Amino acid sequence: MKKMHRVVIAFIMVVFFSIAVACTSNTKMIGSWTNPEKKRGEYHDIVIFGISENIISRKAFENHIQNALIQDGIKASNSSVVIPQGKKLIEFEKEKFIKTLQAQGHDAVLTVALLDKTTETRYVPGTAMYAPPMAYGGYYGSYWGYYNYYSPMMYDPGYYTTDKNYFLEANVYDVETDSLIWSAQSETTNPDNLESFAKSFASVISEQLIKDGIIIKKK
Repeated sequence: MKKMHRVVIAFIMVVFFSIAVACTSNTKMIGSWTNPEKKRGEYHDIVIFGISENIISRKAFENHIQNALIQDGIKASNSSVVIPQGKKLIEFEKEKFIKTLQAQGHDAVLTVALLDKTTETRYVPGTAMYAPPMAYGGYYGSYWGYYNYYSPMMYDPGYYTTDKNYFLEANVYDVETDSLIWSAQSETTNPDNLESFAKSFASVISEQLIKDGIIIKKK
């Protein structure tokens, strides 16, 4: 009975660990670059531009990045503050648009774009699991004893699965000079849905901006 109790406890721990891993972010940074001429923590008011023809996706990413930056104490806005609904950036005159950004107090523009989407099929090997046998007497003496001796040997067969990988790029431009001061790329694997994808990406990007000294988190 004690052996069976240990098996049950071990199984519960495996399930708990699997759930914990599943709940973690599936977005990771591939790399980032920082302009050596930038000043640490120079940017305090950022406007986010999602580059996508899909309005729902663009808004989801803009809003989640905006929320992440605000939580870190940075003033942030989405593109709607400077681009009216139904309009596109290409329709504006560059110099006038920059003056609008400056007049509203924005000192940086953060752009987000999908660089690539790949599909990859991989084989997940099966696993053999063993639970200590609970034989009573000679296990060859009856089918009951024999079955209970060998049944703890369980095998989970392997299978093929398809992973969807999304590669996004985020850039930060200085409003005054219109120069690139920061760039980063990320990879997200098998996002559950658009909202979780955008939220995960926003969290990772905000952390990287702080780490690279583009913004300073305010307590």
